[in-house]
Amino acid sequence: MPLDRRTPVFPGDPSFRSSRVLSLEGGSPYNLSELRLGSHTGTHVDPPLHFLPRGAGVDRLDLLTLNGPCSVLQLPGSTLEIGAEELARIPSGTERLLLRTGNSERWAAGESFFPDFAALTQGGADALLARGVRFVGIDALSVERESAERFPVHRTLLGAGVPILEGLRLESTPEGEYELRCLPLRIVDGDGAPCRAVLLSPD
Repeated sequence: MPLDRRTPVFPGDPSFRSSRVLSLEGGSPYNLSELRLGSHTGTHVDPPLHFLPRGAGVDRLDLLTLNGPCSVLQLPGSTLEIGAEELARIPSGTERLLLRTGNSERWAAGESFFPDFAALTQGGADALLARGVRFVGIDALSVERESAERFPVHRTLLGAGVPILEGLRLESTPEGEYELRCLPLRIVDGDGAPCRAVLLSPD
């Protein structure tokens, strides 16, 4: 996701702000800006510490987990709950999985935060672990739509050591196999970190 004042954020999270501290127009020899943003702004990685008191911070995630062969699974635009049935088409042996849903088209259309986003269910999280997925991403600002503040999907995945990549933009990405490059900011003991995530064609 591009970062500017229009970047959508999860309700209650800090908005992105960039203010010019020094400027060429103001007579300074260079431009310099101050950035203010939440640790889960835009495209970002959730490490175990996001929900687990003794979990690993984002600086201690294994980069080999976040980078490598990756499958993109496209789901129908009408799908809001991603359970075990919706994940049945995951290729065997998939370790990194990105979920492309109707969310991506809504971001592309310029929508701000929408509460009826497509997300994983508890059954979907259990299915991912059973299939051996080690890293999962989705084109939503949260991997789940849990309204009672229990966040079972986050706790299930992060408790099993599976980091989560949220806030993806996949509207121009066909389903298929790719190489994922994902490098979150190295924030010491970070509960999350913005990242630049890109997909490379294997050929």
